[in-house]
Amino acid sequence: MDAFVFFAVLAAAAFHAGWNALLKVKLEPLTTISLISAACGVVVLPLAFLVELPEPAAWPFIGMSLSLHLVYYVALAEAYRFGDLSQVYPIARGTAPLITAIGANIWLGEPLGLTGWLGVMLLAAGIMALSLRRRGGGLDAFHGRSVAFALLTALTIAAYTLVDGTGARIGASPAPYIVWLFLLDGVMMVAFGLIRMPAAMIQGAKSSWRIVLAGGVLSSTAYAIALWAMTVAPIALVAALRETSVLFAALIGIVFLREPVYALRIVAGCVVVAGIALLRVR
Repeated sequence: MDAFVFFAVLAAAAFHAGWNALLKVKLEPLTTISLISAACGVVVLPLAFLVELPEPAAWPFIGMSLSLHLVYYVALAEAYRFGDLSQVYPIARGTAPLITAIGANIWLGEPLGLTGWLGVMLLAAGIMALSLRRRGGGLDAFHGRSVAFALLTALTIAAYTLVDGTGARIGASPAPYIVWLFLLDGVMMVAFGLIRMPAAMIQGAKSSWRIVLAGGVLSSTAYAIALWAMTVAPIALVAALRETSVLFAALIGIVFLREPVYALRIVAGCVVVAGIALLRVR
């Protein structure tokens, strides 16, 4: 993978962890996700006047992506409702690279080679290990509803990654796809939020608009970089590297949210770094 693309995706991973951390800070998770998605639409709105409409062949992919993202948002919010950031986030993101890699190989015919597969598997193993947490004197890898929703989140991540990676490649530039996806996603989540939780949406927008706007900037920037990278590098590699955001999320959870840290997570972090190194030389 080209060095510029590699480090751009790492930056996107940090941004992604940042907006996920905001879900545990103040508001109810689903309200926060809806507001941040709306903020993403606001962030890209000026760009809608500067880019062309997506190619006709790209619109079905945008439609599929919107449906998958809605399931993703609901599942992620429910996972965070019951679990810690440093457990939910690794499970949700840890299994997605393997599913994405298999899907990209079968659907898009993108072989990874031995080094690529080893890198993806190390990343997935390290990320899953980071999700282990202490309960009493032992480790608890499974935490009821939060894990179930985190696994559903992983499935939707893999699905929308393949859909968006394919859709962004249609046309001369990924910009129209990226801008209109964020714009329509924002409209969708405003409607969803106002129908399901109107009072919370209005109050959250008034009381936490700074957090919401920051989340919108981080989220839109992170995914825009990832989508661009998928047009110049194999989707599976970009998706796997993007999941290194779990390291940033774990650090945020430990430093700012006072979530636990112990030796296993340090070892798991080293495994993730080894996976990153393999993807870099792939």
